[in-house]
Amino acid sequence: MSEKQFFGHIIDNVEVESIDRQRFDVWNPWTQEIWAQAAEGGEADADAAITSARKAFDEGPWPRMGRVERAKAIHKLADLMEERSNELATLDSTNMAKPFAQAKHDVGRSIWNFRFFADHQRDSCGEVYPMDSGHHSYSEFGPAGVVAAISPWNFPLMMASWKIAPAIAWGNTCIIKPSEDTPASVTMLGRLAVEAGFPPGVLNVLNGHGMPAGSAITGDDRVDRVTFTGSSTTGKHVMASAATHLAPVSLELGGKGANIVFEDADLDNAVYWAVEAIFRNAGQICLAGSRLFVQKGIYEEFMARFTAAAEALTIGDPFDPATKFSALASKRHFDKVASYVESAQSLGGNFHTGGVATDGSWVVRPTIIDGLALDAAPYCEEIFGPVCVVNSFETEEEAVHLANDTRYGLNAMLFTENLSRAHRVASNLKAGTVWVNCFFIRDLRTPFGGVGDSGVGREGGNFSREFFTEPKAVVMQIAR
Repeated sequence: MSEKQFFGHIIDNVEVESIDRQRFDVWNPWTQEIWAQAAEGGEADADAAITSARKAFDEGPWPRMGRVERAKAIHKLADLMEERSNELATLDSTNMAKPFAQAKHDVGRSIWNFRFFADHQRDSCGEVYPMDSGHHSYSEFGPAGVVAAISPWNFPLMMASWKIAPAIAWGNTCIIKPSEDTPASVTMLGRLAVEAGFPPGVLNVLNGHGMPAGSAITGDDRVDRVTFTGSSTTGKHVMASAATHLAPVSLELGGKGANIVFEDADLDNAVYWAVEAIFRNAGQICLAGSRLFVQKGIYEEFMARFTAAAEALTIGDPFDPATKFSALASKRHFDKVASYVESAQSLGGNFHTGGVATDGSWVVRPTIIDGLALDAAPYCEEIFGPVCVVNSFETEEEAVHLANDTRYGLNAMLFTENLSRAHRVASNLKAGTVWVNCFFIRDLRTPFGGVGDSGVGREGGNFSREFFTEPKAVVMQIAR
């Protein structure tokens, strides 16, 4: 057997083992083999990363650079990512069985995150506030300090870049802890930052589990901002940890997205996006359209088309160009999703297609279920897998009520050709993002986040600027 790859911590621009030399195994979910090892971060490693980031912020050149110079440095990192895009995509595909074409798309989105925020901070302006009292006031936005970022395993590189890019663009230093399930691509990103010439301590990568590595960086009073994407349960722990030293938090948590299809929808378009919304990335998307509501007049036709489209997805090796759908990201997660499928069966759900694969793989096939009670666990709880629960509705008011009847509020979708209805329903849905006749389209200037158990705060464009800086008001007397 060939020697396994190793992914260490990137601390102070050096890739290192953990201080206690501990490692953990990294799995390939498709082959069910250990293909790499990563450094298991402990409290001492977290302390080293925080110390590096703190010194880089307090004494180093990064926060004191001109905006144009900082933008150039970040664009250089993006250039290196483009040059190594196949390698980055290969790491994510290997690490979580994401089809390679989707992983390559994610790398492109990650590169754009860095380019966008490099330019956004370069071109952003403060505001001037006219006063009648012989005074002049204006605002400025200085970096906040050290940012602790914890990213999830479902979009390993893309979600890490979404946090790192605005943090460092605005002059902060950053410690990123990727998920222990998917450390590879983020570690490579740290290597590329060193190659791009980032000063030591600007971007530190701390590998390891939530305990103790994650809690050590969120609970340290040398950390000025905490940004986390993950489960709602873990988000509550992160928020409590940051509260011990009053660090502002940005939390993007779970979802149970509603997808509403009205009778006047373009059915070809609605079916296409319904498939993308729940089966892309094997349903491992916080934004997944996992609750589907279809108006009664088109219910049977839509379900027939939706089922056929789901069954047409090619399941297989993520590196096979024909593959559209592959294994779940870990055995632990496979067991969780499979338990929800089994629960739906025991509760009398009507399976149109799908179910748990019986070949020993970590695959749950694209699954479509109706007939579940509105209080059934598979209907109410976030499964985070390729399982779509479907209900019919008669009126617009009923659809809005069903969509909002959840403790989550990250996103929703609606499909209609009626312009007034589109605006009306979008306004009435309790969700951070509403997509009309589409899904997963992002404008990085817009606010991104959720309500309820889906999180706290917003990021994107000026919303990221507000979070990753300390806005300051300056008031001057100009009258004599």
